[in-house]
Amino acid sequence: MTESNGAPRGAGGGSMPDWERRFRAPRVSLPDWAEDAPDRSLFVSNATGTYELYAWDRATGEQRRATDRPNGTTDGVLSPDGEWIWWFSDKDGDEFGVWLRQPFGGGDDVPAVDGLEASYPAGLAIGRDGSTAVVGRSTDEDGTTIHVVRGGGAPQEIYRHRESAGVGDLSHDGTLIAIEHTEHGDAMHSALRVVRPDGTTVAELDDTKGGTQELGLEVLGFAPVDGDTRLLVGHQRRGRWEPMVWDVASGEETDLSLDLPGDVSAEWYPDGSALLVAHSFEARSDLWRYEFGSGAPTRVETPPGTVSGATARPDGSVEYLWSSAAEPSVVRSTSGGVVLDPPGLKAPVSVPVEDVWVEGPGGRIHALVQKPAGTTGPLPTVFEVHGGPTWHDSDSFAAGPAAWVDHGYAVVRVNYRGSTGYGREWTDALKHRVGLIELEDVSAVREWAVSSGLADPDRLVLAGGSWGGYLTLLGVGTQPDVWAVGLAAVPVADYVTAYHDEMEALKALDRTLFGGTPEEVPDRFTASSPLTYVDEVKAPVYVSAGVNDPRCPIRQIDNYVDRLAARGATHEVYRYDAGHGSLVVEERIKQVRLELDFAARHLS
Repeated sequence: MTESNGAPRGAGGGSMPDWERRFRAPRVSLPDWAEDAPDRSLFVSNATGTYELYAWDRATGEQRRATDRPNGTTDGVLSPDGEWIWWFSDKDGDEFGVWLRQPFGGGDDVPAVDGLEASYPAGLAIGRDGSTAVVGRSTDEDGTTIHVVRGGGAPQEIYRHRESAGVGDLSHDGTLIAIEHTEHGDAMHSALRVVRPDGTTVAELDDTKGGTQELGLEVLGFAPVDGDTRLLVGHQRRGRWEPMVWDVASGEETDLSLDLPGDVSAEWYPDGSALLVAHSFEARSDLWRYEFGSGAPTRVETPPGTVSGATARPDGSVEYLWSSAAEPSVVRSTSGGVVLDPPGLKAPVSVPVEDVWVEGPGGRIHALVQKPAGTTGPLPTVFEVHGGPTWHDSDSFAAGPAAWVDHGYAVVRVNYRGSTGYGREWTDALKHRVGLIELEDVSAVREWAVSSGLADPDRLVLAGGSWGGYLTLLGVGTQPDVWAVGLAAVPVADYVTAYHDEMEALKALDRTLFGGTPEEVPDRFTASSPLTYVDEVKAPVYVSAGVNDPRCPIRQIDNYVDRLAARGATHEVYRYDAGHGSLVVEERIKQVRLELDFAARHLS
């Protein structure tokens, strides 16, 4: 066993390579803006080397760092009146903490809600008066509770359940609260309940009832008009995510029937007259405007690639965060130009992705391939497996894959079963045979990569973070003869121990995926746990883990690493003082250096 110290060979001086510049270049998120003070915005940036919240007064141009913590801060909400910044204060990335708030113009941080103990967050909605809030919280002891706070008074509990739930939205006039819940026990498919601030129920919508299909709902937002009882809702009734309008007072449901392939979401324009539609299809996305009564959306022009977020401004313009695999992210506006252009280093471009479709055991699998310009195979190839599992890789900029390409590797990213964006059946397919189904799809794409001449079969790297780290450890154990190196970041390694140590909301998700707890369905947990196959691992394995991680806790990773060490298997482990990943740029660079170095040493 080797304990990595963050100083691999070749990490000395000299000019900064492109891959490091991509990590160091200042980035910004899509700015959130105050509903009743639209010149006041809140965004996240790594301008100081750590991801923190920034207040931006658009009228004066002043930007102010609102938070400053050693391990960074990204969870923040701007009150609708623009007077307060709420931000979630945890301990070194453990995601367990309390909401604090500070004046928009600067000042001391104070507890946002007196009387609520530390917890995992379960949603937040702030009223237009700035002093009313709906706060969701989750703990192992209480499950999910939701509280209403008015004018600095004592919080009033309006909801409690053992299963996972969360605050969806607060209506424009503060009279209605939308809650997403999984009281039926299916954490992958929420139902909706609308209540008054005293907790009495106004309306319910549950697509999990009355049929054999497992259909989910999500809150997209109340209409931004006083007295308007329309709630924008996402549904899966036609096998994909689509928006509809639900009038919670009358019960009327308005189906928008948008003729767009793939998943569709939406948000209101500020005056409530139209919807800004976000459309995702085959790893790319675009924007549309839908006006009620028109019957058809009109395109909002954006470049080819991926729109990671978008918001409609009061003047009718749309601001959006865009990137492609080759082009770094930028916040643009349909009114022309770049909205936020942080000073400093500019991230170098990378290479575009190529789309590959491979026939797999569950249907056609979509993979995205990048390789160094001008190269031909066979190349050392990294299969970079995304986390989630309900997520997907897209044609968007990512510094990690670009670093591998810079070092001469091909990178293959597989949108395996479980990924979003390819319909409900594809996303839900991994139940009960968790991990094993995803690896079947990775294997099918791996066979294509080798047979096509792209990938060198003796230099195949399986890599990923979070769920991707889990699939990496499971893959090198269940497919020991095909992978030359395994690189697992913040993984699930011992699934039974992970279940008992993880945050409550993830326990609920695991019960849904496996059909029960480890005590109720032990064979399923055993079949899907990397620890079961640890003695079969042949490839050198590198593991990185945050010691405060509530999602993939450290104890279960130590159990796996100890088993590797007991049999003298080649491996290295790197532990760092953060949670489920790091918000510190230097730490991220260190981890990529360690992975690059580990792969180079064991593929030579």
